[in-house]
Amino acid sequence: MTEANEPRSVVGALIRDPYNRIFVQRRSADRRLFPGCWDVVGGAVEEGESLLDALRREIAEETGWRLRRVLARVAHEEWTADGLRHVESDYVVEVDGDLSSPELERDKHTEFAWITAEEVSLLDENAQGSGSNFIKDVVTAAHAWLADASEKSRRIP
Repeated sequence: MTEANEPRSVVGALIRDPYNRIFVQRRSADRRLFPGCWDVVGGAVEEGESLLDALRREIAEETGWRLRRVLARVAHEEWTADGLRHVESDYVVEVDGDLSSPELERDKHTEFAWITAEEVSLLDENAQGSGSNFIKDVVTAAHAWLADASEKSRRIP
């Protein structure tokens, strides 16, 4: 059990497709936290669960896809909502499944998009709704990591 003063562990999956786009989904308007905002797949780590197990579970629950592999952790940030501290670890991942047809939790998410590095401005509306650029920042970090990894792979003799 997490102590009241201990932050709650949260994981986020920055799911990439073969075109290096990142998957985002819009939270429904009736969600208690961040209603109507774009978000990445993820959620709280349950008691006794590892970060990897939580990542695997959240991906399956929110999309129906299966975690294939974790490429990198691109963020590890603390944030507060409803007076509770959270520590979020966000990972660039690859998944197995039909990427054109995620099985969204319709009561929690209303739409999805695959965004390129040039399209992250779509996430600017989150700052208007929640006052936060957190999701834009982690998606930008994922795109930066992917661009760097791609550049390094081209330099290998």
